[in-house]
Amino acid sequence: SSVVALQKALGIPADGIYGPQTRRAVRRFQRANGLVVDGIAGPQTLAALGLTARGASSRGADAASVLARIAQCESGGDPTAVSRDGRYFGKYQFSRPTWRSVGGRGNPARASEAEQDRRALILYQREGTSPWPVCGG
Repeated sequence: SSVVALQKALGIPADGIYGPQTRRAVRRFQRANGLVVDGIAGPQTLAALGLTARGASSRGADAASVLARIAQCESGGDPTAVSRDGRYFGKYQFSRPTWRSVGGRGNPARASEAEQDRRALILYQREGTSPWPVCGG
């Protein structure tokens, strides 16, 4: 998986989970290499590691454009959106358990748009478009 490739490149145990240990390792690598330190293995970080977005990810598509399309479909791009049944929140319509699984706290619809984007990227890097079965296809 893409996370395993990233973890191997970072020299940490490869468990395939983009959790706190991987985020810390990414931040350390970014800091040491003069990159933006955000804990997200984006295109610049992957390139500095010698991984390409395509090589590190079976998805191959530009994450930002995929996530923009998903957000538009899920919520019209509205970071304050709440589904009619009250189960899904924010720009990417996170459930609370999914939001927590990517490090979010509280109500996703009350988080900043930038935080929602970061959390969606983590989820996308971990699971591809599968968390968005309607809008991810």
